[in-house]
Amino acid sequence: MSDEIIYSVVVPVFNEETVLSELYLRLTQIMDQLKENYEIILVNDGSTDSSLEIMRKFHQENKKIKVVDFSRNFGHQVAITAGTDYAVGKAVIIIDADLQDSPEVILQFVKKWKEGYEVVYGVREKREKEMFFKKLTAKIFYHLFNRISELEIPVDTGDFRLIDKKVVNSLKGIREKNRFVRGLTIWIGFNQTGIRYHRAERYSGYTKYPLKKMFKFALDAVFSFSKLPLRLATYSGFTVAAASCLYLLYVLFLKLFTERTIQGWTLLVFAILFLGSVQLICLGIIGEYLGRISDEIKNRPLYVVRETIGMDKIQGDS
Repeated sequence: MSDEIIYSVVVPVFNEETVLSELYLRLTQIMDQLKENYEIILVNDGSTDSSLEIMRKFHQENKKIKVVDFSRNFGHQVAITAGTDYAVGKAVIIIDADLQDSPEVILQFVKKWKEGYEVVYGVREKREKEMFFKKLTAKIFYHLFNRISELEIPVDTGDFRLIDKKVVNSLKGIREKNRFVRGLTIWIGFNQTGIRYHRAERYSGYTKYPLKKMFKFALDAVFSFSKLPLRLATYSGFTVAAASCLYLLYVLFLKLFTERTIQGWTLLVFAILFLGSVQLICLGIIGEYLGRISDEIKNRPLYVVRETIGMDKIQGDS
């Protein structure tokens, strides 16, 4: 077997102590079947349980296991980015630690890659034991995102994918702070295809994407790839202005040509509250974009690494 690393498997890890042993077993079994050299990069995203100690043990047993240890929790998308920064393989495979995405599908990814595809992503054909609310909101998000954004992401895809080294090198040049990796890989282009698979239930532990994080993730995706929210603010301003002019004409008509008058304060209070709400929504949308601009111009690193395990030198950058 050649010493050249052909495959780099990137696994973001955050408090997954109950899953890691099974992940290690299944992942190494699958990668060994390929009969080509590989590395597995576990990115410790500020875990507070014993995940890091378990990963150290894996490296002691198997030098193909390498670890990037963050100084704190920087988030799932940033952990994926760090893994791809440090990866040296000709193909990089991204998979979550919870085993919902089956490592066995990697064999199909590799087959498509060898056929000439440069991005091979997993399409969730079936989701085992996922809450109806989560599946519904995911479908709504993808359909809405594809209608309002500058690119189209296949429905029911996640970050589980194989990307060629050419795509990885392009990703390294994109350092935006509020990251949506699956959107970035679609935006970059290249020859892409999907593999349908059944998504299993989480092997153990609990989800690291509660409703609050899911909502922020959706906002990051929309604000990164669509200007429609800003246009909606403009459209709503014109709509309210037009409605106000029509109402003014209606009031003048009543005063000049009828004996009717507008009674009470109810309509006035409603108009004030309505206009105030529209203004606050518009300011909020503008604030979201300004906040992201502020993040970019600060030029802080995406992540800070406490240490690397199993790497002779710094292969990536922050």
